[in-house]
Amino acid sequence: MADRWTCSAKGFGMNLKELKAIVAKGESERTEFKRSTGQRTEAAKTVCALANGLGGFVLFGITDKSEIVGQQVATSTLEDVANELRRIEPPIFPDIETVALKGGNSVIALRVPGGGGPYTYDGRPYLRHGPTTRVMPRAVYEQRVMEKFHATSRWENQPVPGGVTFADLDEEEIQLTVDNAVDLGRLEPLKRRTTKAILTGLGLIVEGKLLNAAVALYGKSQRLQSLYPQCSIRLARFRGKDRLGDFIDNRQYWGHAFALLRRAETFLLDHVPIAGRVVSGRMKREDRPLYPPRATREVVANALCHRDYTIPGGAVSMAMYDDRLEIINTGTLHFDITPEKLAQPHQSKPWNPIVAGVFYRAGIIEQWGTGTLKVIDWCRDNANPPQFGKSRAIRSWSPSARHRGLKT
Repeated sequence: MADRWTCSAKGFGMNLKELKAIVAKGESERTEFKRSTGQRTEAAKTVCALANGLGGFVLFGITDKSEIVGQQVATSTLEDVANELRRIEPPIFPDIETVALKGGNSVIALRVPGGGGPYTYDGRPYLRHGPTTRVMPRAVYEQRVMEKFHATSRWENQPVPGGVTFADLDEEEIQLTVDNAVDLGRLEPLKRRTTKAILTGLGLIVEGKLLNAAVALYGKSQRLQSLYPQCSIRLARFRGKDRLGDFIDNRQYWGHAFALLRRAETFLLDHVPIAGRVVSGRMKREDRPLYPPRATREVVANALCHRDYTIPGGAVSMAMYDDRLEIINTGTLHFDITPEKLAQPHQSKPWNPIVAGVFYRAGIIEQWGTGTLKVIDWCRDNANPPQFGKSRAIRSWSPSARHRGLKT
């Protein structure tokens, strides 16, 4: 194993000048100093943490005061380090280089690649927090494990429970999806328009098995409600600026994603104030809703696409207050997406790509990665500065009630 370790390190090629440049920047989220390989246990934890983050360097032979002192390095020294790193799972092989100093000592430099994992050392995951290494919180580790296996194993691509058939699905909605998708050029015309052929073409049947995504998108029969209680939406209009106020209206509906989207739109039509004015030189009155319909539709659709369907009691929620509208879905942001990144050009990685793909074909959502940017533009044009937020349990979106020409 030591031979593999040293051979993989030959492409590293750090020299003394480069070493000094790294040391001069001090310890950081991506750099750790160790006085000697006698601290290799703590160093291995840091290697694990760096691998779970952006990668970086672990340098043996550097003091806490950034003094380059080095140490005596023999073959057994490198073998000791390699043996320590074998305790990291899954296996990781950082590059290694020894940088010779005057007087016979050398600095051992480990360059750790980031990404992959999540990694553990002696069964415990670690991460970097500034210049320190800490145990990764269990919730963070579990989320990373879910993301790792997300491509192949997730709720939406699992087969439905026994007894669920095509008869439980909304045939009319399925046909409407095809009509819209073909009209938009997002689906080639089908030679056969049977339910099975359509669902197969939409990726909702795999190896002859109907998937959970099909129920989320088209489940209609009431007997499915006990099997899929999470396919629901909660809608409320509160009196005041918080949930301590009385309900003006409170509704909850169960159904498939297309039906729930329509329920939300109807609720907004019932409760969103509309400012009206007569434009000079025109006979036509111009009406402007407090919240832009295109934005609210996009956000509700995204909530239905990206929510965590594994939570039986979960639901998409819309809460309207005197000063704002909140649209919330169960789950959290994944794949290093943050509320700040949602306000910038970003790559979209839907948590439920099958559901999102059907919504896109049907013309419900914008192209992946651009929806939040359009929402921000629409809200700003309507004088509703939006705000995206997150917590461990929810993802939320909330525009303010400020609006030109309307007092609230």
